[in-house]
Amino acid sequence: MEDARLLLQHIYKHFGLLNKNCCTVGSQEVSLIQSQILYEIDRQHQPSMQQIASALGVDITAFSHQIQTLIRKKLVAKQASEADKRVYILSLTTEGKFVATVIDEQISGYLSQVFEGMSEPDKETVIQGLKILSKSMEKIPVCCG
Repeated sequence: MEDARLLLQHIYKHFGLLNKNCCTVGSQEVSLIQSQILYEIDRQHQPSMQQIASALGVDITAFSHQIQTLIRKKLVAKQASEADKRVYILSLTTEGKFVATVIDEQISGYLSQVFEGMSEPDKETVIQGLKILSKSMEKIPVCCG
């Protein structure tokens, strides 16, 4: 198992997951969790705060703090649901959509470079292995929670 942990640590480092801020777009510095929040809001249609927190496996209190930061940065808007005023719906602002798009392009470009050096069978093996790992991880609680 030590080899698996070392490999994952190596991947974290190269992906920048251990950095305080994973991305900078213009003057906006975005942390990894903020990047993931922007991605999920963009991916889902009018998600609630609870839906995004659940999708990311993040505690709602910590998640609320991140949302407030993204609102102050003018990247996310939050409004009460028409159907249930206790539920808040999240959306990206114009700047938030721009930042999310630039980050997505940066990550896609990075992954393209990573996979560029691999043969097609190796690419498929890596992707299939990641799918198997992800599916297996979904069956057990989050590590170190």
